[in-house]
Amino acid sequence: MILLTIVLALLLDQLLGEPKHFHPLVGFGRLTHWVEQCIRKYTVNSGASDAGYRFAGGLGWIVLVLPLTVITGWILNVESQFLELLFGSIILYLCIGGRSLAEHARAVAAPLFQSEIDCSQNDSGSSQNHIDTARKQVGRIVSRDTAALDKNGIAKATVESVLENASDAILAPIFWFAIAGIPGVLLYRLSNTLDAMWGYKNQRYRYFGWAAARIDDVLNWLPARCCALSYAITGNWKLSMSCWQQQAQHCESPNAGPVMASGAGALGICLGGSARYDGLDVIRPKLGEGRLAGCEDIDAALDLVWRATILWVGVIAIVQLCYMVQLSYIAPVFW
Repeated sequence: MILLTIVLALLLDQLLGEPKHFHPLVGFGRLTHWVEQCIRKYTVNSGASDAGYRFAGGLGWIVLVLPLTVITGWILNVESQFLELLFGSIILYLCIGGRSLAEHARAVAAPLFQSEIDCSQNDSGSSQNHIDTARKQVGRIVSRDTAALDKNGIAKATVESVLENASDAILAPIFWFAIAGIPGVLLYRLSNTLDAMWGYKNQRYRYFGWAAARIDDVLNWLPARCCALSYAITGNWKLSMSCWQQQAQHCESPNAGPVMASGAGALGICLGGSARYDGLDVIRPKLGEGRLAGCEDIDAALDLVWRATILWVGVIAIVQLCYMVQLSYIAPVFW
């Protein structure tokens, strides 16, 4: 049942993409904004300590995540296998975003590829227009400043986003659904959404978002490493594992490091390096090995993610088959 539910959810995602209207996570985002305002108003003030803001943020996580997870899990806890399959497929579909990730990445790749064609035809004006379009598109999926990115910078930012977000938006939801069903994937997705909204290290969220960021790190720790291993298996194994072991530890994020280092090594390209955030240049550690990322590597990264997803489905199928075979041997003993 778990395998069939995951396959159906992935098919729904590929066929329908993200709901364009009334997406539950959009509603959750609005609820989060309201809860944050209330908590800041009634629990902290301008003179609150760092610990006070951390307590307030932790309280916000509890209020937003636990009731929705428990209540939804209780409502959808049915004995009918058909309803279990139906509810599970829909919930998991709403928690993953594979098609959306691919669409956003290809929206960057298309004008970037066209700019290269224009350059080969000595049409510099049209080439610059397509690069500007690519900058705008990549600005929708990354938090860095994109106004001054060149072709390689645009491609690098897009590939990094694909590799990292595939773990958060596709593989980790599958992992938690396989482990803990609907409550597990709901807990993960709501926590991950809170981290996306509160997990910034700016003045507003450095302490208020501390709990959301740390909980998301914990929930992503094992899925991220399974993702990194999947990239290695489905890409350049030797280079991927070498980059993971030598480079991931230098990354600020405990989970993005293994994922992007392994993914870059699997693709045989270089990521990381200098990037501009809020007007400040940040030097990030080198990730991967080989040539600079180019336009063609965006599709290569998407293909790597797709192969990793198929690998996960295959592993889950094998585990479920082994469980059924073992159960068929054990069950007669108790009859």
